[in-house]
Formats: sequence, C-alpha cells, structure tokens
Amino acid sequence: MFSPGTNPIEKIKAEKDGLDILQEIETLAANGYANLSPQNAERLKWIGTFLRKKTPGFFMMRVRITGGRATAKQFHALAQISERLGNEVLDITTRQQIELRAIRIESVPQILKELEDVDLNSLQTGLDNIRGVNTCALAGLTPNESLDAYPLAVDFTNVFLNNKDYTNLPRKMNVTLTGCLENCTHPESQDIGLVPASKVINGSVINGFNVFVGGKMGSGGFYNATVLDVFVPPEDAVSLCSEIPLIFRDHGFRAERTKARLAFLLEAWGMEKFRAELEARWTRRFGGKLERAGTDLRKEVETDHLGVTAQKQPGLNAVGLSISVGRVSAKQLHEIARLSEVYGSSEIRITPQQNMILVNVPQKNLKPLLDEPLLTQLPPNPTPLFRGLVSCVGIDYCSLALIETKGIAVKVTENLEKRLGKEKTGNVRMRWSGCAAGCGNHHTADIGFQGIKANIDGKIVDAVHVFVGGKTGKDARPAEKIMELVPCDILPDVLEPILRNMTLLKKVRRDVEAEQRVVMIPAESCLD
Repeated sequence: MFSPGTNPIEKIKAEKDGLDILQEIETLAANGYANLSPQNAERLKWIGTFLRKKTPGFFMMRVRITGGRATAKQFHALAQISERLGNEVLDITTRQQIELRAIRIESVPQILKELEDVDLNSLQTGLDNIRGVNTCALAGLTPNESLDAYPLAVDFTNVFLNNKDYTNLPRKMNVTLTGCLENCTHPESQDIGLVPASKVINGSVINGFNVFVGGKMGSGGFYNATVLDVFVPPEDAVSLCSEIPLIFRDHGFRAERTKARLAFLLEAWGMEKFRAELEARWTRRFGGKLERAGTDLRKEVETDHLGVTAQKQPGLNAVGLSISVGRVSAKQLHEIARLSEVYGSSEIRITPQQNMILVNVPQKNLKPLLDEPLLTQLPPNPTPLFRGLVSCVGIDYCSLALIETKGIAVKVTENLEKRLGKEKTGNVRMRWSGCAAGCGNHHTADIGFQGIKANIDGKIVDAVHVFVGGKTGKDARPAEKIMELVPCDILPDVLEPILRNMTLLKKVRRDVEAEQRVVMIPAESCLD
C-alpha cells in the first residue's frame, strides 16, 4: 500500500503490521532477549515495550491511561508490577501516562495480562501510532470548563486502539481534546488539538470545539499548530478526530523520519487544500459541510490544577500533588492509591505537567489528608520554581537523550532557590528535554532547556541550549533560543539574572491584566 523506499522503519512495517507482534509475544518472551531480532525490537513498540540501549536486556513499558484518569486499583497494580518485575521506579509522562522501568522480555506477557485485569493496556504507545489522548485532568470536575471532553477522549481511543486502519501512520500523532478554559493542556504543540469554543447554529449557541492541526515538538523542529477554521459540536468530535489521521496515513510523507509528521504535509499542501480534503471526506461519509471556526472560549490564564481546588460538585475538592520531575517510587504510588481510597473516591488524575490529583475529597477529609506524611514529599503547594518544573526521562533510561535531565533539573532548581529565595521567584515554568525530540516540552516553557554535549577546553560536558518566552493558549508562541551550549555546571550563574528579570516581567504583566489593559512585552525583554 505504501512504498517503503529506503526508510528502515517503513520496510519493517511493509513486512507486516506492527500490531501483529501481540500474537507473537509469548514466543518472543520464551526465546529471550538474546534471540530478539532488531526488527522485532522495533515492533515491540506497538505494544508499548521499548528496548533501552543504555541497559541491554531491559525494557521500558509505557502504559496507556487515556486523559490521565486512573483508579487506586490500577495504581496498586502498577506499583506491584514495578516491585516484582521492574526496579520500583515509575515515570509520569507529559501525555498523562506511566512508564515502568527495567522490565525483562520474559515478563512482558505476564505484565500485559495483569494490565488487562485492571482495564489497562500498553497498546500503540510507541512508534507510528496515535499516542495517549490528552484532556484536562479535572474534566467533569472543574467549574472552569465549557464541557467535559473526557468521554470523547475515551470514545476516540476506542476507535483507533487495536485497529489496523490506524497502526501504519507515517509518524506518530499527538492529540488533545479539552473543554478546560484554563489552558491546562498544550494543544498548540499537538498534531490535533480541539479547544473549547462556541458557535451560533440554527439560532442556538452550541458549545463545542475549534480545531488546531499540525503542531509538534521533536525532530524537524517545533511547529505551532494552525487553526483549521473548523468548529465541531461534541457529537461530531470523535468522527472528525478519526478522519484526520486517515488523511495523514494516505498522504503523509514516509521517506525521511525527520520530515514525516503531519506538520510537513500541511506545509506542503497548505491549510486550504488540507481542509478541502477533510471536508470532501466528511461529506462522503456523513453528508453536509464542516462549520467554520467559532468563538474561542479559553481564558488568558494557564493552570496546572495543583493545590486544593473546589470542584463544581458541592462539598467536594480536588487536591493536586506536585511530583518532582514526574518520578515516583512504587512505594509512593501505593501510598497515593491508599490516600485516594481513604480520603477521596479511589480515583486519581494525572496531569500533562507530570503531577497527580486526588479527587472527590469531602471537605471534612481535607485537613487529615493535608496532614498525611506523603504530602511533605509530594506537596500540594510546592515552591514556585518546583511547581513549574517538568523533565523528560534523560540519559539514564532513554537512548535518545544526550544528558541526564531529572537530577540536573532538581539540582539547578534547588541552587536557584537558595540564591533567589524559595518564595520570591514567582511561578516560572522551567521544562527540560534531554535532546531535540522535545519530550519535556521545552518549547512551551518560560525557560526551556534542550540537552546537548559541549566540548569545553577539550572535555566533553553536559550542556543545554536555553530557550525563553514559550506560551500555550490563545496567544501561543514558541520559546526562542537565546543561548547555545551552556554547560550545566554554570547554569545557576546564567539563570539567576534571567529569573530576576523574568519575575519582574511577570509581575508587570499581572498588574496590567488586573487593570484590564493589554501590553505586549517581547520575550527577549526578560534579558534586559
């Protein structure tokens, strides 16, 4: 169906569908790591199982948790798997999913069965698939939403999961469906982003979504998603999201992996041609035409849902816990699950900022929950710099990363807090990616870091490129690179004056917003 050319991954896909590895996993596990072919190592990514070249013989398994919504039972199961079959280290991703570490191939069939027993899976969380679908972590609970998009995220996932119509895309696709008015996801960096909007149709005001397409991080550079000029009512959202990947499948580029994302098809075609193709397919399948974009309902603020939030359900609260750089131990995961059982409704939400939220906490349970010892480790009200800290996995587990990220991120942040005072920096979002793949979303940060190696006086050292001024939301903009090859050892010296000026800049912006006036200050002004 598709010409593989010289692209090695396309050749692997041309031999057989990647999802077929699910039928062979028992045999592969029995044969062991030593007999695993490179081709099958790639195919294992279709079932979320990734060979880690840094640790030969050990794999990472990425568990799909749509919209970040999980139960205490599921968390206990993940913690137990990590204790028995991994290394008791788990990482939260910016796609609201959880990764298990140090898994042997012999254990994969057992883990897949144990995941299935608690209604979890790892299917299609890697390679050329639609990855975990993001939505607001407080969907259905926050008073600041136009509609609850979580059921739509689940319905869309059910369309493509274990469906071979969607398992041979040219490259991966990231999708967010959100009704949150406070920009808690980052749709501008997604291949498909549905954001809350309204439109008058046949005399009635309909709350639905405006559609963005073609955003991306990673190889080939950052692309800000473009408005498709489409409004879609909730009942049509899943159908629309299901059709766009099929256009990408049929027409996307496959020759070069670094030039194969949806953004590059849009760049070649132009938005008018892409919209026309989508509308033609829509008309053939469903009849009628697509509506033009409606009014964007999002506010200017960006929230992380940390701390105590009153839910729209009377007398109930959500308590967002800060998970420093997104890493938890199996013991901590068990304890988070226990707290949700004792004080809430046995439900936990995972955020795109790598944090977790206990929900449906009655007012009477708030104080005893906040007094629990775990909350000294995972605070609901972290210091400002740690509140905005996000990090990819880094070199200790990822074969693409060029530097260790999580440990350096924590060390640098602690140093800056000592210099500036823990409570005096303001909420500055610092996000770390260990390489150009951008898994830490550094292009969306106030200050972003991309890992690189630098040659300093003949010595190869860990370093970063530094970006500033990134923002998601209605006036989204990518962060701009202002420095290259900055050794990590001197980062606190470099960042201190930037942070001092950025904190002042944020205060000015807040004061102006309070006066309901608008002022545009270039991102580079934080360096003046």
